[in-house]
Amino acid sequence: MLHPLDPAEPTPPVAYCVPWVITRRDRTHPVVLNAGREAVDFVRVIRDDVDHHQMVDLWGQVLPGETVELCLCASDPDEAVVSIAWFRQFDGLEYVWRFVV
Repeated sequence: MLHPLDPAEPTPPVAYCVPWVITRRDRTHPVVLNAGREAVDFVRVIRDDVDHHQMVDLWGQVLPGETVELCLCASDPDEAVVSIAWFRQFDGLEYVWRFVV
């Protein structure tokens, strides 16, 4: 629903492009690239499958241009849902992005 803007309210944050690019040459080992211009902190990768088995990988900081390979061997890649959560140094907010292979 549309509503009028109140000038007394703080401005909403500027749109932010997700920094991740996925290379899917090997379906069981997709490669995740930080294609952004800034490092991202406290990166966590959560993998869910159709049976609701969840695995969490802690990557820590991922620098611009850095790649990390995911291992989806323990589950069917066609049924895996991957969520990447990270914090930006710029604003300290947590972001989450989901994708399927």
